Amino acid sequence: MSLKLVTNSRILSFFLLLNISLTSCLTLGSIEYLQDESDDKICFDEPEMEILRVKPYDDLFVQISSLDDVTSNVFTNTNAQQSMQMGSMSAYGASLISYTIDKDGYLNLPVIGKLHVDGRSLAEISKLIERELNNILNRPVVSVKLVNRYVSILGEVRNPGHFTYSQEKLTIYDALGLAGDMTNFGDRRQVILTRNKDGKNCRVCIDLTKSDVLASEYYFVRPNDMIYVKPMGRRFWGLDRFPYTVILSTVTVGLLMYTAINQ
Repeated sequence: MSLKLVTNSRILSFFLLLNISLTSCLTLGSIEYLQDESDDKICFDEPEMEILRVKPYDDLFVQISSLDDVTSNVFTNTNAQQSMQMGSMSAYGASLISYTIDKDGYLNLPVIGKLHVDGRSLAEISKLIERELNNILNRPVVSVKLVNRYVSILGEVRNPGHFTYSQEKLTIYDALGLAGDMTNFGDRRQVILTRNKDGKNCRVCIDLTKSDVLASEYYFVRPNDMIYVKPMGRRFWGLDRFPYTVILSTVTVGLLMYTAINQ
């Protein structure tokens, strides 16, 4: 009878250890990006990036230069220009010397006055300002940049938050890099991206373990996007913090004592 009990205890211990191993360990497939069955080179055409068009309350940095340097300084602060060129201007500092599009879609500039820019691209706004300046400055050159480029990244990332960026093209992987990458318990198969498009808030689920994301229209992040990384199931149930080692040690000691007593 004693031998049978010991045998049953050993079987119980084996299955307990097996269960702990299966529930607590992360698989390589759950934390890898861009997974493919083949290691062969795979190429995708770069997704066409939608032209960015401004809207009310966007902040624009307008840089104007011409052969009449003194006159052009009326439009742009020289020190601010130098700071922006050297990359030393913070996003907050840039917003202080930028122009905000009003609720009706107008941009109010010195000397020129109000220009309707709602729905126009940055290149179109530059050309529009240049035409207005042709009778004021000698060969004006205008550069317009969007100041309020930011993305919010939440959920299972190491440093969630609100991030500004200056690149024209920022990929979803670049954005996650700003937040320190996902934690091991971030679900790479269910990354939620929300985007305001044509006045509607849209939600899409992206699988970052598939390489075809490189050709997706959501591969490039747009200003004001929000990225949410969902937690995996074991994170939700707290299995990553479950004291498996303590329980296993307790069970092992208990089984050893039970075996010793019944010998």
